[in-house]
Amino acid sequence: MKPSVEILIEKYRNNLYVMAFSVCKNAQDAEDVVQDTFIQYWSQKKEFESEQHIRAWLIRVVINKAKNKNNTFFRRNALPLEDYIQTLTFESEESSELFEAVMNLPEKYRIVIHLFYYEDYSVNEIAKILKLTQSNVKVRLSRGRLLLRNTLKEDWGYDE
Repeated sequence: MKPSVEILIEKYRNNLYVMAFSVCKNAQDAEDVVQDTFIQYWSQKKEFESEQHIRAWLIRVVINKAKNKNNTFFRRNALPLEDYIQTLTFESEESSELFEAVMNLPEKYRIVIHLFYYEDYSVNEIAKILKLTQSNVKVRLSRGRLLLRNTLKEDWGYDE
């Protein structure tokens, strides 16, 4: 099974962009990563088992390419996230603060939280995509949630 690139672009472009942005924290780099991912798919001779297999493969490639992009000399010397957040629009102040809190999480927690909450992957599926154990995914989710909870408690002044 190997659907055309056009079909996959239409179906997955936005999800892959958000995933790439969560790693790169830069709109232009995220766009480049997504484009490179579709180019790699197009040049790939591999046949895929199912639609889920293609989606997981695309996400894995996006994550790897985004991480590679972050390791370049230019990216290590780029402007901070705060400068980019100012250019984005949000429905409310809390949405903006939540986005910033998620983006400030360490990468290993940010990726797992994104896949779980925004892409609706199960713990088992995330483990396969990231080549981790299910236990490790659960730990990262738990620690990421705790970091978010503590950060948002301070920002929003909630005392539970």
